Amino acid sequence: MYDRIRPAAGRAKPEADVVCLFVGTKRLPASCDGLHESGADALRAALKRPDLDLAAGSVHALCPPSGPRLFVIGLGDAQRFVAQNLRIATSALVAKLHAAKIKRVAIYAGAAEGKQLDADSVGRAVGDGLSIGAFQFDDFRGSVTKPSKQAAQPATLDVLIDSPMRAGLKHALTVGESVTMARTLAATPANVANPGYLVKHCRAMARKVGLNCTIIDVKKAEQLNMGGLLSVGRAGSTPPALICLEYTPGTGGASKSKSSRGGKGKSSSGSRQSPVMLVGKAVTFDTGGYSLKPGAGMVDMKYDKCGGMAVIGAMHAIARLKPSVPVVGLIPAAENMVDQIGYRPGDIITHTNGVTCEVTNTDAEGRLILADALAYGCKRYKPRGVIDLATLTGGVVTALGPYCAGCFCGDTDFRTHLFDAAEDTGERLWNLPLWDEHRAQMKGTHSDIVNSAGRHAHPIQGAAYLSYFVAPDGDFSKNDAHNQLPWAHLDIAGVADTKDARPPYTKGPTGFGVRLLVRAVETMKR
Repeated sequence: MYDRIRPAAGRAKPEADVVCLFVGTKRLPASCDGLHESGADALRAALKRPDLDLAAGSVHALCPPSGPRLFVIGLGDAQRFVAQNLRIATSALVAKLHAAKIKRVAIYAGAAEGKQLDADSVGRAVGDGLSIGAFQFDDFRGSVTKPSKQAAQPATLDVLIDSPMRAGLKHALTVGESVTMARTLAATPANVANPGYLVKHCRAMARKVGLNCTIIDVKKAEQLNMGGLLSVGRAGSTPPALICLEYTPGTGGASKSKSSRGGKGKSSSGSRQSPVMLVGKAVTFDTGGYSLKPGAGMVDMKYDKCGGMAVIGAMHAIARLKPSVPVVGLIPAAENMVDQIGYRPGDIITHTNGVTCEVTNTDAEGRLILADALAYGCKRYKPRGVIDLATLTGGVVTALGPYCAGCFCGDTDFRTHLFDAAEDTGERLWNLPLWDEHRAQMKGTHSDIVNSAGRHAHPIQGAAYLSYFVAPDGDFSKNDAHNQLPWAHLDIAGVADTKDARPPYTKGPTGFGVRLLVRAVETMKR
């Protein structure tokens, strides 16, 4: 598949190897004005065919007697058209282009513009679909299935599009590169992508794009009393770590990035603005610990790090796009394995904010590492708002399926802002309740709280647990402090990967959350 997709310079679309037209009805779209006469005739003839399928994602090749080839791409039901139709269509298109060895494509997307989508939104949706469809993970293919080097396929695709859509296309392709990074990290197996690997990756990435990178290693985590992170990662193949990435407006370039161990208790960003804080669970492999998962349930557990990979991808994009608000990304990384030094059901641990927890289930580990990251981040960075992402519960998959993430957010304005970003990016959310009764359900007998309290309200328990670790200004003395800081917990267990192809995605990781987080940040007021 293409290694790079980029907006092309120039205005003459017929100079392209192929011209692509999006069609929603069997009427000749006005957007094809200026099309080569031979191509327009071929399109008119095709639209008269009763068997022409214009479902979203359908692609039909036409070969006029002269001029460039034409690809006709269906947009689906015009009455229910949304930007997601365009993403599905262009994700299918990019595979056809690559198979045809196309290096330069002209896209007529005017048929998608109208009451529901402006030109910029069309450009973004086209860029999203091209990036999503171009993803391919073959880093570990061997001699049996690795493509032959003799099959010379183009590495770069240049895209010509109408001028009003270019900015949106460029933006989406930039974010798309970060989504690809997140998907690649997610797909990398646990024997490679362990906590140590993620630390090295983030240090190198931060130097490249100009982020500040701080690593809370085991020694520093012990000083900070991060009992959740240390307990979960104790039996891992490499030590656990909390990766801290900071973006500050007005800075940039690798020369200004830093990489260090541990924290000083004060944000190194030096910004007077309170940052937005993004937190992502990165359990690089989850056996369930002593509360062992069934064998079949472990097969895809390399994807238990997808929340953290979304934050890494989002921070990569944010550093390149340079929004006006500061952002902090925290990625607690650990491997939940079984060993004589591993933590056990019945253990009581103490988190960094002093809250104690009796471990009733070692397979409810994600909330333990997120708790330390949230509490540490609230105290150190004093954020203006917090969004955490995690493949946290099977219960949310049962409730919502693979169609949207579960959202827990009590702040109406913050939730509305996040849902607007979800609508813009097609990464859908559904709000679920988090009440005082749910928090009370987590109360312990010999500790402050327990990490699992039976099956009732199963997906809500994770959010209820985390609510004890989110407080304005890092002040945890008030038991209801979680209501005072804008905070959203996103359970992405159902949408982080797909078991089978589900347009616009192929089987595997989706990178869910990268585009959503970037959109939420860049539309936030200073």
